[in-house]
Amino acid sequence: MMNRTSRRKIEQLRICMEQDVEVGANGFADVKLVHVALPEIAKDEIELKTNFLGFSFNLPIMIASMTGGHPETKRINEVLAEAAEQLGIGMGVGSQRAALEGIEHEDSFRVVRDVAPDSFIYANLGAPQLLEYGVEGVKRVIEMIDADAVAIHLNFLQEAIQPEGNVDARGCLDAIKEVCGEIKKPVIVKETGAGISYRVARKLVDAGVAAIDVGGFGGTSLAAAEIYRAKAEGDELSEHLGQLFGYDWGITTVESIVECSSFGIPVIATGGIRNGLDIAKSIALGADMCSAALPFLKIAMHNLNADRVIAKIEEMGEELKAAMFLTGCKTVKELKTAELVVTGATREIMDQRGFFDRIRLKMQDCRIDKR
Repeated sequence: MMNRTSRRKIEQLRICMEQDVEVGANGFADVKLVHVALPEIAKDEIELKTNFLGFSFNLPIMIASMTGGHPETKRINEVLAEAAEQLGIGMGVGSQRAALEGIEHEDSFRVVRDVAPDSFIYANLGAPQLLEYGVEGVKRVIEMIDADAVAIHLNFLQEAIQPEGNVDARGCLDAIKEVCGEIKKPVIVKETGAGISYRVARKLVDAGVAAIDVGGFGGTSLAAAEIYRAKAEGDELSEHLGQLFGYDWGITTVESIVECSSFGIPVIATGGIRNGLDIAKSIALGADMCSAALPFLKIAMHNLNADRVIAKIEEMGEELKAAMFLTGCKTVKELKTAELVVTGATREIMDQRGFFDRIRLKMQDCRIDKR
């Protein structure tokens, strides 16, 4: 029997496929990489391999958490996992809450590990569910897919709009700290479209998380998706809240990368990553890994074939190589030192929040290194 969480999962997927739930102001248009007219490298020698949480990736990109928990999602996860395995990249599953509520949904998640035995796979559970299921629940979702890490997702913007949303955030930080202390696998904390600020990142680092996924404003808005669910159910208040907050609330991906990248732990850039140039900008800003969901989801759901997903990711890899060649960077590590310029509203916000100085210092360091 389908539980409410499982039904909501397939509703959200269909909405993401059929409706406009993307927001455009991710900040990447305000970031320019400085062209290097004499790169002094050969494009063929550029190396995209990178390490993340002790694992080797052929590309600095993962397939972000997006689905599972409904019978129709099993084939989608199978396709995405096949792409991850063939390309040597990582992948996250969607929230495993539905499987904790009903074991009949476990297979839609377990298929990922079955198809991708050698890939980096991370489990996924919401912060509110930590209070309900505790450390034992986290252990269950890890064991369910033999995960290499676990992501605790923060989606309180979406919860605030859902009529059935969990809007009691008390105790979540302590619960995250407990998980970090008890679980042997790396713990990633990820936002789901509203970004993470410096202040929150500081608390997460102090709690012991292994990595932060900024999940910034600028890509798929699950809060906006709630507008369509509310319309279908005739819930005028939730529809109003979705219209008010769904398209204009959050910290952009670019801002979040800068605010979260000074703590010495890996940062994942998620939120509006649509091509290899976005990846290059993210890494130059301070990210260690990038991930995306909707571009791959749409391909997988339309075709139910891994070849198209693989082709899309390979295309992003070639775009990244072009950006690296044009900035004179042979490795992902060198890309972190690429010169860049930040303009427009993003610069104004960074200035007001006191983070633009980090960009200035980075540019000073780049000039000193290149003398």
